[in-house]
Amino acid sequence: MASRVLSQKEQDIQMMLAAHVHLGTKNCHFQMERYVFKRRTDGIYIINLGKTWEKIQLAARVIVAIENPQDIIVQSARPYGQRAVLKFAQYTGAHPIAGRHTPGTFTNKL
Repeated sequence: MASRVLSQKEQDIQMMLAAHVHLGTKNCHFQMERYVFKRRTDGIYIINLGKTWEKIQLAARVIVAIENPQDIIVQSARPYGQRAVLKFAQYTGAHPIAGRHTPGTFTNKL
C-alpha cells in the first residue's frame, strides 16, 4: 500500500498539467508508446500522467535509498532543463551538472 506522501492527489495532477508535463513531441519512439495516452489532431503526443506519477514514485524511492545525496548526479545539457536541474540539486543536496560539458567527463572519470 502506498504511503499518503506518495499517493496521487488532484493537486498534483493540476500542477503537472499547469507545468505541461503531459505534452510530448510530434515524434514517438516505440519504447515510449506505452506511456502515451493519445495523440492530438496537431500531432502532439499526450503523455499518460498516471504512468508519469508511477515513475516519479520509483525515482523518489531510489533517491531516498542513497545514503549520501552528493553521490547523486543531476544533469541536463538542454537549456530548458538547466533550471530544473539546479532547483532539484538545491532541494536534495545532489550534485548538479547544468549546461554543456565535454563528452566523456562524466563517463570516463579517473
